Amino acid sequence: MSLYDDAVLVLKDYEDQPDLRQTYLEHLETHPDGMWKACAAGHITASALVIDPARGRVLLTLHKKLRMWLQMGGHCEPSDATLSAAALREGTEESGIAGLALLPGGPVRLDRHHTPCAWHLDVQYAAVAPPGAVEAISDESLDLRWFAYDEVADVADGSVVRLLEATRARL
Repeated sequence: MSLYDDAVLVLKDYEDQPDLRQTYLEHLETHPDGMWKACAAGHITASALVIDPARGRVLLTLHKKLRMWLQMGGHCEPSDATLSAAALREGTEESGIAGLALLPGGPVRLDRHHTPCAWHLDVQYAAVAPPGAVEAISDESLDLRWFAYDEVADVADGSVVRLLEATRARL
């Protein structure tokens, strides 16, 4: 199965945010290249909110280009077999933490936002950090920092806050 086919199946199975989910499906139907950064009309991206539930905290990256505190994530790559694999790869690469585990149940949220390259139709997952995890900054980040759940609204935008709320509801 292709990454495109996996994305369609994941989105069809996703039960929340029906209007936005339909927007994503229509985008893919209209744009066969809609999984890739080269699609100027926008593209599907995958992200992972790295959490440490035992300590009530979340790891955010200070994005180098956007200069905002965000969850780990980005563009799908040809080597990604599934959207969940893309989210896990992004989470691992950008956090430097090996052994992340996605929360079961598929995506936590969807979020459509404009970036300098195009519209991102982000499929958002949550990943649990293993006990004792130590983060390592990547070249895509200015900083990495753990924030207590109640600190996130002070540093991140509403999309990250909503992702954290949805993640905590799933825990």
